[in-house]
Amino acid sequence: MEAIYDRIGIGYDATRRADPGIVARLRHHLGADDAGAYLDVGCGTGNYTIALAQSGIRMTGIDASAVMLDEARRKAAGVARLSWCQADVAKLPFADGQFAGALCTLAIQHFPDLGAAMAEVARVLDPGTGRLVLLTATPEQMARYWLNRYFPAMLARSIRQMPALGDVRAALGAAGLAITETEPFFVTPALQDLFLYSGKQRPELYLDPRFRAGISSFANLAKADETERGLAALAEDIDTGRIGEIIAGADHDGGDCLFVAASRRNDGVLGI
Repeated sequence: MEAIYDRIGIGYDATRRADPGIVARLRHHLGADDAGAYLDVGCGTGNYTIALAQSGIRMTGIDASAVMLDEARRKAAGVARLSWCQADVAKLPFADGQFAGALCTLAIQHFPDLGAAMAEVARVLDPGTGRLVLLTATPEQMARYWLNRYFPAMLARSIRQMPALGDVRAALGAAGLAITETEPFFVTPALQDLFLYSGKQRPELYLDPRFRAGISSFANLAKADETERGLAALAEDIDTGRIGEIIAGADHDGGDCLFVAASRRNDGVLGI
């Protein structure tokens, strides 16, 4: 993960910022209160870390990329109740039970060992009430993206990289956590965080190289020839208006991403 985001970290925030709707749902699923300390795992340039700190939560952001964290510190100047740490998610430099909750947004696919990462996050959570909230996408959700029509090889690589919900459940279970709730997230035209499928209803975004530069799938998994062909086909479909039919044909009620909330197994929850 470090090499990928050290490379795309420069200019990343031209298109990536905390979406208020996502911030609200993260805080809701965390059950966050102003007295607790919370950890943002794989925080990147700290968009959600900063937004949650500004909402009154005491936050620590951890990431493997020095480039990303340098940008996070620059943006966070003057924001209270906020700290940063460069570290491997599988070797967190924190005490057992140090945090009331943890979150990870759109990053678990970059963890080399999901089980080790979840075990470490579970270790630093409060043993009684600690909660973990993930925002991710399942392979099934990604297979429904209309982007597959234009960039099939890139999306296939992205889908192979993305842990299935069953794998997430197993990693959490081995770490002593159980899923308590899942909530589908649907991309809207108002979305402010321009991640991979944020152009769901704004296909022209994909034609902008600045937009693609902030997305790890395009930056790390796309081949130049496929990107060129896909962009040409997409531009033509936008020009003819055919893209509207393609977008409508990919519509479904399963969500584009997924919030996954988990807590300790000793609270009686068996997981879903």
